[in-house]
Amino acid sequence: MSRMTTFVRRRFLTTLALGVVLALTAVMVPDAQVAEPRAELIATKWAKGLDVAKFTRKGGTIWVLAVGSDARPGQKTTRTRGDALHLIGFNPSSGYATDISIPRDSYVNIPGHGRSKINEALLLGGPKLMGRAVGNLVGVQPQYVFVTSFSGMSDLVIGIGGVDVDNPRAFSDPYVAPYGFKKGRIHISGPHSVDFARARKTLPGGDFDRSANQSRVIRGIHRKIVARQHDVGFMAKGVSLVMRKMHTTGLSGRDLYQLGNAVAAINPAKVRTCVVPGGIGNAGAASVVFPNVGAARAMGNDARHDGRLNRGCRG
Repeated sequence: MSRMTTFVRRRFLTTLALGVVLALTAVMVPDAQVAEPRAELIATKWAKGLDVAKFTRKGGTIWVLAVGSDARPGQKTTRTRGDALHLIGFNPSSGYATDISIPRDSYVNIPGHGRSKINEALLLGGPKLMGRAVGNLVGVQPQYVFVTSFSGMSDLVIGIGGVDVDNPRAFSDPYVAPYGFKKGRIHISGPHSVDFARARKTLPGGDFDRSANQSRVIRGIHRKIVARQHDVGFMAKGVSLVMRKMHTTGLSGRDLYQLGNAVAAINPAKVRTCVVPGGIGNAGAASVVFPNVGAARAMGNDARHDGRLNRGCRG
């Protein structure tokens, strides 16, 4: 094999792997479009010294917190409220992955700021504080935090030709999806994928069902990329769409390559999703969710070692 052929092959594999990790962790669905959509992937202090290749060989779960930002025009994506929160743990050795969704109104302790809705951690201290707040709830700290606006997510879904999601019930939303979605496996693209994940007004479980729908879209993206990863030009186009909007902090090109390879090793059939349960109540005048901390910790503990998560979750 010539040096040029080897170089081209390595470049293709790097592009493929990076596209998979970005697409899997790019949670969509903040409530408003930002003027200049972008995304940011940040390494936390728990990523220091992380050897993803070693995790792939010897086992262990890598944790990424994916956050959809509620940034309004003119606001900074990484310093507004977090509107969609998904702690994703994946184990390259076992091939399992877990998506733990946290309702945005969960009332928790935010380090250094007292008790408040968990989505305010992004506003108060940026991605790293958001990661700490979620990590304290679930009992495992993310090594990486990925923050994105939904307009970039819409572009990506369009770029991959839309996604198929398994919708358990027919529903509509008078504010974001008056046209509605049918029950069963449906194909959605672009803005409709964002609407599917934003809607909650008519869902019986409110924010809990909304969080579950976000996970359905994430799984649809992952399945689509795995299915089409070898199509000529497919990954290059998808990566181009994402990279134009992404900044990284504390990561090298080697880190991105390793992280991408780890996610590429995940079997779509081994992805599990769940939503942290809780009760609806009030904190002062605010309506909040009081999360079941014991259930959240059990979910994190299940996925800590081999990526499996069975209690209260679905395949």
